[in-house]
Amino acid sequence: MSRTVFWSLFALALAVGLALRLTRLDVRPMHHDEANQAVRFGLLLETGEYRYDPNDHHGPSIYYLTLPSAWIRGQKTLASLDERTLRIVPAIFGAGLILALSLLAGGLGRTAAATSALLAAISPALTYYSRFYIQESLLAFFALGFLVALGRYALNPRIGSAVWAGAFAGLACSTKETWVIVLVAASAACVLARVWAGRGKSAECNVQSAECAAPADPLPHVAPCTLHFAPSPAVRAVHVIAGLLAALSIALIFYSSFLKNPSGLLESIRAFRIYAGRGMDAGSHVEAWDYYLRILSWSSSGGLVWTEALVLVLAAVGMVQAFRTRTRRFWPLYVCVYGLVTACIFSAVRYKTPWNLLPFYIGFVLLAGYGAAALVDLVRPRAARGLLVLALLAAACHLGIENWRANFRYPADPRNPYVYAQTTPDFLRLVRRVTDLAALHPDRANMLVKVIAGPYEQWPLPWYLRRMTRVGYWIRAGDAGALEGVPVVVASQENAGAVDGAVGERYISEFYGLRPEVILSVYIERGLWERFLKSRQPAVRDGR
Repeated sequence: MSRTVFWSLFALALAVGLALRLTRLDVRPMHHDEANQAVRFGLLLETGEYRYDPNDHHGPSIYYLTLPSAWIRGQKTLASLDERTLRIVPAIFGAGLILALSLLAGGLGRTAAATSALLAAISPALTYYSRFYIQESLLAFFALGFLVALGRYALNPRIGSAVWAGAFAGLACSTKETWVIVLVAASAACVLARVWAGRGKSAECNVQSAECAAPADPLPHVAPCTLHFAPSPAVRAVHVIAGLLAALSIALIFYSSFLKNPSGLLESIRAFRIYAGRGMDAGSHVEAWDYYLRILSWSSSGGLVWTEALVLVLAAVGMVQAFRTRTRRFWPLYVCVYGLVTACIFSAVRYKTPWNLLPFYIGFVLLAGYGAAALVDLVRPRAARGLLVLALLAAACHLGIENWRANFRYPADPRNPYVYAQTTPDFLRLVRRVTDLAALHPDRANMLVKVIAGPYEQWPLPWYLRRMTRVGYWIRAGDAGALEGVPVVVASQENAGAVDGAVGERYISEFYGLRPEVILSVYIERGLWERFLKSRQPAVRDGR
């Protein structure tokens, strides 16, 4: 593949990836995890303060990296924020992941890297969670950066590569606690690949080692074999220290809120006990070991079929090719072992949510590109090769159609395998009802609303009612004080009986879906309800 074709394909992949990730970012209701993150970011935006909280929260990088998005759009308060401002951040990192795959063209080959970029651009899973205001898209990007920098250091130990590896490690550490799994797996994969790639030949680059064998289509400006000598132990120690300092500096800056809270980094280390316990005792998030494989390979519900089997099959071919190649090369082995080890660790942890597949799935996507390139190279007759390419393109088009269905047609549908405890569109009707009632109340946005529900049933109301100034939240009805005279009360079904007894016939009630099988009751003071009905009468007469 020529350099012109290579960069043209990468430009196409990036354009498609950006279009799929940036279009209609508000099409899906905010997930409760997104809303939680959004409110925490709003506090940082308004006060400039951040303090790490290990309970149901993660690292601070996403909050600080969202600040430029809010500043560019002129938003300075929580009330002024919207979904586009927030979701554009993971979307940009998701697109950046596609562009970063070009860094592996020299190790895997141009065809493999370009194919991987195209698959990453249209992958439903990678796209769906790139449109989610959570940490996974950022973590996957930083993990790939660490993977590349560490691999380059393993082949050519220089202080620059060590510092870059440390910087990406610090960013990953500042993003989510599962960085430990990702970085440990990458480090182990690097060591194993370095050893296996050296077998059959003497040390790399003595004359021409396994790794120095040129890929089928190397970048013209990248020499297939760069002669170098292993640094002394003292020099290598300096490299390691430089990398560690880069990692610690970045993690300290983020976790300490730019040195305002120096103990923040220690608090993040103490949190490992909490997350280790959660991983073993996962409660409602317990899933079988093959959970991620089932999501990616085949899902059928309500007449809808979903599969990313194309990526998995090509990745399997890439794995076989990495180990069967007569002269084993470092990069294919490295990516292969990383993907397998990371997938095995995440699958072994009992606590599972679908977005946790991103850090290892990017390894599978790389292997799929490598496998596709190997298949095309193995088929010699021109006609047969053309048919193979057409078959791969047809399968890729099917993947693109699934991407559109997952992200734009069924983005909140429980039949979508990437949907997990998603807020239903019906919940937006509840929000509209409350805001319509507030518009008729004398206090307007200062109208009192009492929300009585468990912590997981309160969200994402704090986000959607962020422009109302008198919204209170309680877990139990007995703690909410007097309810009589409160214009609107929102209650979970667990608290509905107590609220019914407290408000009696003075209120009317409505029911709205929050998430699948989760219902909220809305109690509206009868006088306010009558004003609302009266305001709707002209629209009824006019047929609107």
